[in-house]
Parts: sequence; C-alpha cells; structure tokens
Amino acid sequence: SETTVVDAEKLAISEINAAGGVLGKQIEAVEEDGQSDWPTFAEKAEKLIDQDGVAVVFGCWTSASRKAVLPVFESKDHMLWYPVQYEGQECSKNVFYTGAAPNQQIEPAVDWLLENKGPDFFLVGSDYVFPRTANNVIKEQLAANGGNTVGEDYLPLGDTEVTPIIAKIQSALPDGGVIFNSLNGDSNVAFFKQLKAAGMTPDKYPVMSVSIAEEEVRQIGTDFLEGHYASWNYFQTVETPENEKWVADFKAEYGDERVTNDPMEAAYIMVYLWKQAVEEAGTADDLDAVRMAAYGQEFAAPEGPVTMNSNHHLSKTVRIGEIQGDGMFNIVWATDGPIDPVPWNQYVPETQGFACDWSDPEKGGKYEV
Repeated sequence: SETTVVDAEKLAISEINAAGGVLGKQIEAVEEDGQSDWPTFAEKAEKLIDQDGVAVVFGCWTSASRKAVLPVFESKDHMLWYPVQYEGQECSKNVFYTGAAPNQQIEPAVDWLLENKGPDFFLVGSDYVFPRTANNVIKEQLAANGGNTVGEDYLPLGDTEVTPIIAKIQSALPDGGVIFNSLNGDSNVAFFKQLKAAGMTPDKYPVMSVSIAEEEVRQIGTDFLEGHYASWNYFQTVETPENEKWVADFKAEYGDERVTNDPMEAAYIMVYLWKQAVEEAGTADDLDAVRMAAYGQEFAAPEGPVTMNSNHHLSKTVRIGEIQGDGMFNIVWATDGPIDPVPWNQYVPETQGFACDWSDPEKGGKYEV
C-alpha cells in the first residue's frame, strides 16, 4: 500500500519538472523507506530535515507512523503533507492532511449503512490509533442515530488469526448485520477469506471497509471481496476528464495492469497543491509563507474539485463503492459536491464544539466555536 503513494508522488514531480518545475527550479526527490515501522519513520523524518535539508516532506501511511513523526515536525517547525484518510482528532500547524477527515468518509458511511443495511453494527479493526479512534466516533454516532454497536474487536496490526473474531461476529449477529471494517494490511486477506468460508456473504453480512481500495482488492482478490463496500473520496471509476487523463498517464508510466486509488490520488494532488502554495508565496524555504499561501488553494483533482482550508484539511466529495468482479468499484452513492472537513469530531463529547483555524493565530489548532 505504501509504495503506491510514492509512485503517485513521483509521477506528479516528473510532470511538474517537465513543465518547468517550481519557481524555475527542478524538484529533487529524496526517498526514504519507513519500513512500516514507526520509530524508523521518525528517524527518517529527522534525516530528511536535518541532513538532506528538504523543503517539504510528503509521507507516512498509517496514523501510527504519522503520530511517530509528528513531534519531529512540530519541534523542528517543518512541514509534512499526509495523504491518507485518518481518524481526525488532530489539527497540527505542521501537517497538511489531503485524505479524508471522519466526516468525509466514516460518518457518511455509517449514515448510508443505517439507511440501507440496518441498525446493528459489529466493529472490527487493527489494534492501533486509527481503528480505535474511528470506532469511538462510530459508537457515538450510532448511539445518537438509533444504531446499535453489538460488538467490537481488534487484531494486532498484521495478525492473521481471525477465527475468534469471525465466531464473535456470528454470535453477536446470528441473523446478519453490518460489519464495519478498519483492519489494515495483511489481516484483511485472512478476514475476508474466512468470512466467505463461514458462509457470511455480503447479502447478510455486508462489510464496509475504510482501508481497502483498488490496490488492496488487486492483492486480496475479488473472489472474497465482491459485493462488499468501501467508503472513499476517490475511486478509479470516477467519471471526470481529469481522472480519465490521470489514470491513462499513471498506467502509461507504471504499466497497464496497475490501478489507482484514493491514497494515491491524495498523494498526487498534494504535490500540486504544495507547488501552487510555493509559487504564490514566492519561496519554498519560508515555511510560514508557504503555509499561509496554501489556504484557499484549489485544484481540479481526479476526484473532482478540492480546496485547502485553513484547518489544513481539504474540502472533498464523499463516495461509497461496491466491489465488482473486475476489481473496480461501482459507485452507489456520492455527495453532491465537496464536503468541508471537520477535524475535531462533533459526535465525541470531549471535542464537540471545537474547530481549528491556523490562519488566525488567536484561534490556532483548537478553539471553541
């Protein structure tokens, strides 16, 4: 999963360089591998800033990796652009988030499931910050909207021993119900294979995933995923002229068998948004000037129009897709245009009523509305 966002970023960089670069200079990419290991991510972030003297870092995948590097960027007052949907409950001056906040992925998915699939939810996730925090949001949202959390269970990240969880789901939902899935990585392979082996088909046990996109479908296989759902801002099947061109350009660069997905698209567009901010600021080195110039930047993204808000998150369209036999998603629901981001969750009691605005120093990362 992580390597695909690097490919998308490198494509954007090569396109920008071919068009003349940024402020008359070519972008030089310095690559480091976080190895899916959180301390390594922090170590590599320090190297990029202190030794390589980079102007900006595009990076991280899991929220655990982002949390590990966050103190580095804040203590050194540097800039990270982060491309993956996440759990919210964060709004750092030093991070721009180009994936979805919960109100742009998780919350609309829960609303859609309540309306179309029923009130009873079993929550399953990997045992780290994103699934734990996301499921707290979901439980509060269900309680506020007449839904029921009938069970909740977690696997260590990468663990494939899913048999106990399958048994718990069957016990909690004997007649079927919604499974909300925030497993990440290899655990998904075992989970969906054993769901099918247990006869828990999508018509009775629809699974809504928030970490499975086209690349993961390609790796897991549609035999186990067809008929289940995912919530994202972008799918390869989005019908925009910008997406048609991007998919064609990506395949021309990396091979026709490759697919595009939401984190890749968020990674691709964040390079362009940074470029626009640098050009407006007239400098790549004055990070405060670049940060202020980023607010209000618009881009005609493959997913549709996006706008960077002063809370460091993008306004984005929300979509729900059903996995098809060809590995693509049939988009079954979408918002009517972009939804503004809400980083501090409004269902969770301790963050209700709070917002973020880095364009106003008196408000900053967390203030009461």
